[in-house]
Amino acid sequence: MSKQLTRYVLIFISLLAIQLLVLNNIRLGGYINPYIYILFIMLLPFEIKGWLLLVLGFVTGLTMDAFTGTLGMHSSATLFIAFLRPYILTNISTHATTDKKGRPTMSMTDLGWFIRYSVFIVIAHHVMLFYLETFSFTHFFHTLLRVILSSIVTIFFILLSQFLFIRD
Repeated sequence: MSKQLTRYVLIFISLLAIQLLVLNNIRLGGYINPYIYILFIMLLPFEIKGWLLLVLGFVTGLTMDAFTGTLGMHSSATLFIAFLRPYILTNISTHATTDKKGRPTMSMTDLGWFIRYSVFIVIAHHVMLFYLETFSFTHFFHTLLRVILSSIVTIFFILLSQFLFIRD
């Protein structure tokens, strides 16, 4: 248990450090904002308790809010994906996938499954985050373009991290 806790603390710190020190400084015309810190919520074990998943989602978003001054937007979006995660896992998983113990990584599941999982989580997060940020449907298509472009780049970084760093 201590080894698992240490692993998740290191993942949490690493992802937030990469997000805050590197990725938050990438802005291409205001349209592309990659958010890899949500990978922490994605990599939590299949069998995690619902209340703990929600608490970790809120704390992850709150940490981002504290460092970026976004006044609860990351907390709301990350809490939203923590809430949706069990439903997404149930709806896209086969019986063999959901019976597994451990965490949903690309090495534990197949590539197609992990891409679907990433797409649903990332798009849900980005829709919530960017529409909360604008808090208006006046610029609906402009915000939708930001969601799509940022989601593509975020999914690319998530898949890249899986190929390079995650080994089980």
